Amino acid sequence: MKIAVLVGSLRKESITRKVARAIEAVTPELTFVHVELGDLPLYNEDLETDAPPAAWTGFRAATKDVDGFLFATPEYNRSVPGALKNALDVGSRPYGSSVFSKKPGAVVSVSPGALGGFGANHHLRQSLVFLDVPVLQQPEMYVGNAGKLFDGDTLTNDATRALFTKFGAAFTAWVKRHYAK
Repeated sequence: MKIAVLVGSLRKESITRKVARAIEAVTPELTFVHVELGDLPLYNEDLETDAPPAAWTGFRAATKDVDGFLFATPEYNRSVPGALKNALDVGSRPYGSSVFSKKPGAVVSVSPGALGGFGANHHLRQSLVFLDVPVLQQPEMYVGNAGKLFDGDTLTNDATRALFTKFGAAFTAWVKRHYAK
């Protein structure tokens, strides 16, 4: 089963991307494909013509035939970053052609602070409810103090690795439960 990974942080050395990769590493039954968000022009319905921007078309094609989504988001101002929200807007349009509808998803929020991106996690969940994405409810995944969990790209915290393994197993079961093919 193929899972599109949408990472809200565009930074090259993104901690959020490192967290997503660490979860992938302990979730062997799913195949993960990262779909980049940084080149998507802001959604503007005026551009929704017979020839929408090529980046929109590419994003929609890359996510149309996946079996689920892993949404990894940092928290910006107690919400999701604009790049991730824009990807939701692009992927859910034109009306009636959403790439998200009925595909299972999971949310992981990441923060260098103690709260683990709680606000971003819940704002993203609100949008996903409207987009008809059945979202994994438990375990919730808030990764706080994330900057201290890695040495380079390597996860060094065994308790976090165990938590990611539990999350990955629950997400795998969730995707299988909602698998539509």
